[in-house]
Amino acid sequence: MKLATVAHEGRTTAAVLDGDRWRALPADELSALLATTASERIADLAGAELPGATPVLPLPAPRKVVCCGLNYADHIAEMGRELPKHPTLFAKFADTLTGPEDELALPHDLDVDWEAELAVVVGAELRSADRDTAGRAIAGYTVANDISVRDWQKRTLQWFQGKAWDRTTPLGPVVVTPDELDPVAGVEVICRVNGVERQRGNTRTLVFDAADLLAYISTFTVLRPGDLVLTGTPGGVGSGMTPPVHLADGDLVETEIPGIGTLRNRLRLTDSRS
Repeated sequence: MKLATVAHEGRTTAAVLDGDRWRALPADELSALLATTASERIADLAGAELPGATPVLPLPAPRKVVCCGLNYADHIAEMGRELPKHPTLFAKFADTLTGPEDELALPHDLDVDWEAELAVVVGAELRSADRDTAGRAIAGYTVANDISVRDWQKRTLQWFQGKAWDRTTPLGPVVVTPDELDPVAGVEVICRVNGVERQRGNTRTLVFDAADLLAYISTFTVLRPGDLVLTGTPGGVGSGMTPPVHLADGDLVETEIPGIGTLRNRLRLTDSRS
């Protein structure tokens, strides 16, 4: 099952894909629907067809966005680090999220980098969950790119200020339920910049998979339906190159996970934040 928040006739609505047609669900967006409806019941709620509907940011209002850094063995190696015993976590705000084809606007003179990621959507409340419970609580998966401002990230040992710029984490275009996608079996995570492939990794090589991460995080903070967990990026980021490569004004970043879809986001560097 593929779920989304779609734009249709001047408003947004949660929707489910029925063949090649979007059908309305009873909420203005997917965050609100997941907060009130068990994911296994959603298919029964499909309503009117939505001709011409277009997917937008699928989850605009998660309570929590938790990210795992250094979670693919190849990326850990290119950053010169050892395999971690525990997940390396940081948080974002919902303000960092943006739609699957939205422009990424940042001030000029920043070292902007790409990080293609699989994102996990929580579907049930989790507190101190074990791995099996956490796995059953996954509502689905979507595509993300943790666009990072490296010079700000490196100002201190804490990454937060390089990861939390507003409207710089594209997400979508759809949320695919676990019956249609199995990251443990392996899915490709791909990033292209101006058509040139920069990243291609497989979720089989994650150090901590989706269930591991949800269980671990739920030990110290509750996770609720609609929350997001980003699982990390494979090797091939710009800052890992010699010399480092950063995004320039007008660059097109495409982030693809087969079975979910592709994000297409163009970077615009400006004199001030707009």
